[in-house]
Amino acid sequence: MTINSVLVANRGEIARRVFHSCRERGISTVAVYSTPDAGAPFVLDADTAVHLPGTAASETYLRGDLVIAAALKAGADAIHPGYGFLSENAGFARAVQAAGLTWIGPPPEAIDFMGSKIESKLLVAVGGVPVLTELDPASVTEEQLPVLIKASAGGGGRGMRIVRALADLPAELEAARTEAASAFGDGTVFCEPYLETGHHVEVQVMADTHGTVWAVGERECSIQRRHQKVVEEAPSPLVERTLGMREKLFEAAVAAAKAVNYVGAGTVEFLADETGRFYFLEMNTRLQVEHPVTECTTGLDLVALQLEVAAGGKLPQVQPAAPTFLAGGSSIEVRLYAEDPASGWAPQTGTVQRFQVDGLAESFALPVRERGLRLDSSVEAGSSVSIHYDPMLAKLIAWAPTRTEAARILAKALATARIHGVRTNRDLLVNILRHPAFQAGDTDTAFLGTHGLETLAAPVAGPEEEKLAALAAALAGAALRRDQARNHGVLGGMPSGWRNLPSVRHTTTLSGPAGEHPIRYALGRRGLEAEGFGGTGVVHLSADRVSLDVDGLVRTWQVAHYATNPGNVLEVDTSAGSVSFTEVERFPDPSLAVAEGSLTAPMPGAVVSVHVQAGDAVTAGQALLVLEAMKMLHTIGAPADGTVVELPVAVGQNVDVGMVLAVVNAAESAAE
Repeated sequence: MTINSVLVANRGEIARRVFHSCRERGISTVAVYSTPDAGAPFVLDADTAVHLPGTAASETYLRGDLVIAAALKAGADAIHPGYGFLSENAGFARAVQAAGLTWIGPPPEAIDFMGSKIESKLLVAVGGVPVLTELDPASVTEEQLPVLIKASAGGGGRGMRIVRALADLPAELEAARTEAASAFGDGTVFCEPYLETGHHVEVQVMADTHGTVWAVGERECSIQRRHQKVVEEAPSPLVERTLGMREKLFEAAVAAAKAVNYVGAGTVEFLADETGRFYFLEMNTRLQVEHPVTECTTGLDLVALQLEVAAGGKLPQVQPAAPTFLAGGSSIEVRLYAEDPASGWAPQTGTVQRFQVDGLAESFALPVRERGLRLDSSVEAGSSVSIHYDPMLAKLIAWAPTRTEAARILAKALATARIHGVRTNRDLLVNILRHPAFQAGDTDTAFLGTHGLETLAAPVAGPEEEKLAALAAALAGAALRRDQARNHGVLGGMPSGWRNLPSVRHTTTLSGPAGEHPIRYALGRRGLEAEGFGGTGVVHLSADRVSLDVDGLVRTWQVAHYATNPGNVLEVDTSAGSVSFTEVERFPDPSLAVAEGSLTAPMPGAVVSVHVQAGDAVTAGQALLVLEAMKMLHTIGAPADGTVVELPVAVGQNVDVGMVLAVVNAAESAAE
């Protein structure tokens, strides 16, 4: 069988990743895209693209009939599902095959078996693989708490809830079912015992139609937030230090794959304790988000192997050894999300004004030397991040001869990257990579809780660095205004800083993560005179670069300016971290003010439920309504005890950032 043209039934970075391997092998590529994705990088990367009219995944990427019709229209002879959406939908796999197309994935029967986390545990348990006991949600007892609710049909943290009190179980079950149905089209959920600490270890498998199954390598993905992986690495630190664990893991993973006659790339996931005992969690019948760390430690192109196996190719009986320059090395991947840690991790939307990572060796490709950086990104400068899909922007991957070096390379690249336009979890990732516990390999599932999510998410540029960055931003802003004035012929012949009389100090107030920074300075014949910045002199000053001598040390900041309303944004980047500032308006528009007690939308989204009415008395933290954005549910709670006096939204309504959702008069105010 020959594959000449592949349609990728997905979007974003995974579509671009599959296109990369196809191009290298002379295979034509086809993209499908929704209306919001028109013009996205993955669409432009494809040889041919087919529009699926609509915005929501349910009317575009989850419409298997439309995807197959697009493949036939574009002349594709195979479909690669990527991950998420229809990738683990056995009905879609069967429909692809029934249409005469090659399905680049496992047999539909294997997807059926492993697609249900409930049934798959029963299946592998028969083969002797240890499993956690499944609990019926209707009969969970106090003694069995805490429990973890999980979606039977999906992953990625959707539909997952930890329940520690029996009274919370019904509401959490309903929320989990709603989220699972929205993300996967199947609201089936189940419960299992929740282990407060453990290690999430998974084994990459690759199998052909001739009976050969490889255990390609293991990964550790223990550091997670809201059950979504944040940092992944190969090999696993736990497995590396536990004698005999790798062999047992590989044996269990191969047994699980053979139990369902598996074909193609798949991942068998386990939960392990510190002693090396492990329990089967699930098998993902697709390529994983974190597959690059396996590629960067084995030298194997997993997508290329998927293509070869789907075409009927035969794997060697023995897996090829990694290239010499990768042998014994380590690879770490981080997921860069568009989310704002300072606003409750609300997903971010908008335009990515700049996306630049220095020192990249590869994009989507295999390593060609012993250390380097790889970027698998869904966005470029100018890309739009919409409300409709997952907020992951990119994966940045480092590899090196040692784990310590890989972490250092990755942290440095993240800290110095120029990412403008949307807030991200970049500081969290850098702080994790530089944390002593991470560097020691102590990375269990409680990592963020143990070391404090708020502490780990603190800006890499601390308060003093932010203060200096604010000064640099203020000086660059003045330089920009000077350049604009000269371009318009205003004082065009006068030297910079010229005054015919002594002038008062300039004052600019910038708002950053640490609060407001009033910058007062004068720049004239005597150099820079800035309040609170003694011993600081100007070495270079332009609108986009400022170099200052700070107590004998020359520091440089790159500054970018973006016109917004209200308040211009200045993005300041330096080797010590990046800071985003907003100019504080001296005379704010009173029409933009909102009433006291107003709860505004932290993100664009759709109202999926409203739990109160105007006039209701509420208590602090009580759920008022729920928004759906980027395939996740976000509860808006009352800020204090009081009374709901306004509720201007309804179920099904779309809201923008800053829109008033409700107004709550605090109890004290109501009494007055």
